[in-house]
Amino acid sequence: MRRVLLTGAAGGIGTWLRRLLPPVYPDLVLSDLREPKDLAAGETFVRADLAKPAEIERACEGVEGIIHLGGQSGEAPWETILEANIVGCYNLFEAARKAGVKRVVFATSNHAVGFYPRSTMIGTDVIPRPDSRYGVSKLFGEGLGAMYAYKHGIGVASLRIGNVGEKPVDVRRLSIWIRPEDLVQLIRIGLERPGLVYEVFYGVSDNRRSWYDNSRAEVLGYKPGWRSEDYVAAVISAEPTTGKHPAAEFYQGGTFCAEDYSADFESMKAKS
Repeated sequence: MRRVLLTGAAGGIGTWLRRLLPPVYPDLVLSDLREPKDLAAGETFVRADLAKPAEIERACEGVEGIIHLGGQSGEAPWETILEANIVGCYNLFEAARKAGVKRVVFATSNHAVGFYPRSTMIGTDVIPRPDSRYGVSKLFGEGLGAMYAYKHGIGVASLRIGNVGEKPVDVRRLSIWIRPEDLVQLIRIGLERPGLVYEVFYGVSDNRRSWYDNSRAEVLGYKPGWRSEDYVAAVISAEPTTGKHPAAEFYQGGTFCAEDYSADFESMKAKS
């Protein structure tokens, strides 16, 4: 890959990747609604609103691969989700098709399957259980990626990202945490693995408490270098013991499951 576009470059994950990707992809193009505050002189930035096809098409000019982080990064009113994560995601894939892009790495989320119990290990082939409007939008993006892969020949990897950071900060994230360097590994598989058509991976490091079977990523070369268990003592000692919603503690999606929750929890728990 000579020229790679990173959308959502001003966000938290985008900021990590701006530091880690240039040695791998020197011709990295950054895009977002707003310019990163610490944009360096050597960085290439193209301002683009995902809801405006002409702007995202301009950002895709001459690009071979796309890392799509852009959009609404958490739960929000439906109108916001619709424009940023549904319409915007379609515009991105369509711009990629028009520009002849070879690969797209789509940042989906653990929230596409958030309503599985924490007691259950799940693979990438489970029936989706989105836990929020945000989770539904990520599931839409996964489906869109599959369609563009099989209909238009763009190699697509959907990364169901857990939580990116230097270390896990609570008990839930001991299961879903990924170190930025490990995320780069998965991105490189998505952009560089020969013969890749469409794949779904979980964006997690080597977490003993993980709820995810990530064996497909490992088959394709993923070797995570970081472990959440190294932080377990500090995380558990700092974990609050009160004020938690039962749905947030039972389901993998955490507080995303609890927000606006109106089902009978005990009944649903028994059916899970």
